[in-house]
Amino acid sequence: MAKVTKKRDIPDGVWLKCDGCTKTVFRRLVEERGHCCPECGHHFRLTARQRIEMFADSGSFEETHGDIAPADGLGFVDLKAYPDRLSSYQKQTGLTEAIVTGRCKVLGIPIVVGVMDAGFIMASMGSVVGEKVTRCVEDAAELGVPLVLFCASGGARMQEGVLSLMQMAKTSAALARFGEQGGLYISILTNPSTAGVMASFASLGDFVLAEPQALVGFTGPRVIKETIRTELPEGFQTSEFCLEHGFVDRVVERSKLREEVAQLASLCTGVEYERPESD
Repeated sequence: MAKVTKKRDIPDGVWLKCDGCTKTVFRRLVEERGHCCPECGHHFRLTARQRIEMFADSGSFEETHGDIAPADGLGFVDLKAYPDRLSSYQKQTGLTEAIVTGRCKVLGIPIVVGVMDAGFIMASMGSVVGEKVTRCVEDAAELGVPLVLFCASGGARMQEGVLSLMQMAKTSAALARFGEQGGLYISILTNPSTAGVMASFASLGDFVLAEPQALVGFTGPRVIKETIRTELPEGFQTSEFCLEHGFVDRVVERSKLREEVAQLASLCTGVEYERPESD
């Protein structure tokens, strides 16, 4: 009798289960498609660094304000001390906070960019996030270039209490000044864009773009449904629903975001952009 050989083990991480279609897909194909499912197009979450690598022209990104670190101003008491929680997420993500900011070029057009990272305490907005967003706005005003913010957040950071909530007014006021100076601000909503961030700088763009099927709103649909005890419309609070109801200007696939932003910036500033070679 022929010897039966044991099936070779498949290394961990080769396959992913898609959150959209629930199918098991090859990780490498997902990565080759901009971290999108090859079966249904579901957009997987990106880290801030992954987003910057995909969005900015190669070698053009220069990080700014990376030395600003959070502090436990309120002495928040929880199951896990806030400083310990911060330290844990800093080690996991390699970030000091939930947003990375800097200057770069997108198809040759200079911009100031901020990218939130949901891997850092669900990209909740504390004092440092608010400060870095505000400094981004001021940098764009000083340089006279467009501002682009990638939003992805569960809202205000409860461990910082009122200091966190103050960032809503702070960032909104900075953007108001930027708008009065004629600055261009493009907000890009990714999954999820909710609560205090959505109620402040995320919704104030001159252009509000969103990735497909992103959760967009103040409170999640489950909480709303349980509160008002009413069935919600199909697709409620998806980016497509928000587009249909006028809250979002465009729903743009990840692979097309670079050119979409470059076109808008070129249209509003008169600076020509470099068309992708595929054109």
